[in-house]
Amino acid sequence: MILLYFQCYIVLIFTFLLVPLQQLFISDMLLEKIETLLKEVSELKASNAEELEQLRLKYLSKKGEISLLMNDFRSVPADQKKVVGMKINELKQTATQKINDLREQFAEAEATSDNIDLTRSAYPISLGTRHPLTIVTNEIIDIFQRMGFTLTTGPEIDDDLHVFTKLNFAADHPARDMQDTFFIEQSKLNDVTKNILLRSHTSGDQSHYMEKHEAPIRIICPGRVYRNEAISARAHCFFHQVEGLYVDKNVSFTDLKQVLLTFAREMFGEDTKIRLRPSYFPFTEPSAEMDISCHICGGKGCGFCKHTGWVEILGCGMVDPNVLEACGIDSKVYTGYAFGMGVERITNLKYRVSDLRMFSENDTRFLKEFEAAN
Repeated sequence: MILLYFQCYIVLIFTFLLVPLQQLFISDMLLEKIETLLKEVSELKASNAEELEQLRLKYLSKKGEISLLMNDFRSVPADQKKVVGMKINELKQTATQKINDLREQFAEAEATSDNIDLTRSAYPISLGTRHPLTIVTNEIIDIFQRMGFTLTTGPEIDDDLHVFTKLNFAADHPARDMQDTFFIEQSKLNDVTKNILLRSHTSGDQSHYMEKHEAPIRIICPGRVYRNEAISARAHCFFHQVEGLYVDKNVSFTDLKQVLLTFAREMFGEDTKIRLRPSYFPFTEPSAEMDISCHICGGKGCGFCKHTGWVEILGCGMVDPNVLEACGIDSKVYTGYAFGMGVERITNLKYRVSDLRMFSENDTRFLKEFEAAN
């Protein structure tokens, strides 16, 4: 019996002695590991940002080396916690400072690098597509260029002389009113021909071209134009036009009709029919509006064509002799025809877009619908 008590006593003594010894051993191991990590951290190096991020994850993340030390810290004796805790904090601060220093070095090196292209766009770049108006404009240009027309452009800010006067607009024509045209500067000499304005049509490009070139002339003039109109589903304060001009000897209305028929069939299909209705424009005489057979109902009549079977697409006519003379071309020797169309109108017909405002709202959902047309 005495022997049994003695054995129990010895076990208790060893138990009370072993636990402190084990805890002391853990403290020593932790301090040794911390010293090793401090040495590692002080010598950290990284050649790029990706390597630096891997180092941060290794030491400072939730599953990093320092977090693992905190798990062992719970087993440290109470009288050793202060010493070990201070060492762990020192390690954490050192690692954080070292990684921040390396990050700053990369930033400075990138800022002072001679290999950086400052004109490069930021990445990633989302590739876009051509705008539907650009697609249709290019298609129109391509059709007329294959018929021998030359592309030319003019200024969007122009003077009254080229936009109105040389195109046979009367001095009291409504287009010259503030209600219809955006005027930028009014002549101090009360000379309307010197008023500066945003062009209301691309016909002004034709007057510029005729001034500087001799006949024969065969040109198309695409561009943006501006008019003082309320913005709605069917109208806008800016839109796009393509106008054409052909001046030569013995040019007839028959030539105009054949060119427009060819264009309509190239743009809308070989079965497309056209009709010309009498109209009026200051710069052409005779003048006409051209309709095409509705390509939705095939000319049978529908809501789109208002059950007429026809849809208007452009205006045209023979160039008025007064316009030729004003631009320095002898109207007794040369004749010509002109035509003009709205690109938005053609795009509406081709892609059935019901609201003009959608072309200028930059809604990517709308624009992505034309990816297949590029």
